[in-house]
Amino acid sequence: MYYFPQPPVFLPVIGLLIGLIFGVTFQKQLEQITPKWIKNPKDKNAYTLNDRNLQISYTGICLGVWLFLGGGFRVLGFGIISAYGVALLLAIGTGAFMWQQFGEMLIEVQEKGVKSLDLDKYID
Repeated sequence: MYYFPQPPVFLPVIGLLIGLIFGVTFQKQLEQITPKWIKNPKDKNAYTLNDRNLQISYTGICLGVWLFLGGGFRVLGFGIISAYGVALLLAIGTGAFMWQQFGEMLIEVQEKGVKSLDLDKYID
């Protein structure tokens, strides 16, 4: 009789929960910061991502994504080092890219206004 081990689904679930919890805190913090952007649209310091709480929330999202991806690779049969190593590279790369894009989007909103993000103008 062969023993088939159960796949490690605990860490992907924990990663998903961590990502969701930090995602909600990130959303709430953005909702609190947005009125500052509306009140002072030309203030260069208003459109920065230097808020420590915002950075911690985003790092928590990346941590949750890392655990979720690494656990998913483990479920697929990868070894622990290769699974979490590849997941770490993906989480850091994607997280850094998204953070950079978010910063550039805020600069564009400051310079050209919110209408610059409207994608419906390209559909006609």
